[in-house]
Amino acid sequence: MAKTDDVVDAAAGVPTVESTLGYEQARDELIEVVRRLEAGGTTLEESLALWERGEELAKVCRRWLDGARARLDAALAEGPEEQTEREAE
Repeated sequence: MAKTDDVVDAAAGVPTVESTLGYEQARDELIEVVRRLEAGGTTLEESLALWERGEELAKVCRRWLDGARARLDAALAEGPEEQTEREAE
């Protein structure tokens, strides 16, 4: 897992989120960001960067969860015949 401080857009000073970041990676990094914010001891600038990174990571997690929900809903909407046909392919 990349350290939060290491993943910053140098031009804007704003944390970036990789498009290939998986759900578990984003979740684990988000947990670490929250832990660091709750622990305190960071400057205002560091805290704001952590907060922004947390917001981006939360969006990544939400996209993964929304996608999983859509896939589940689509699978449930299919009848048993359609699922069997798809599995046979």
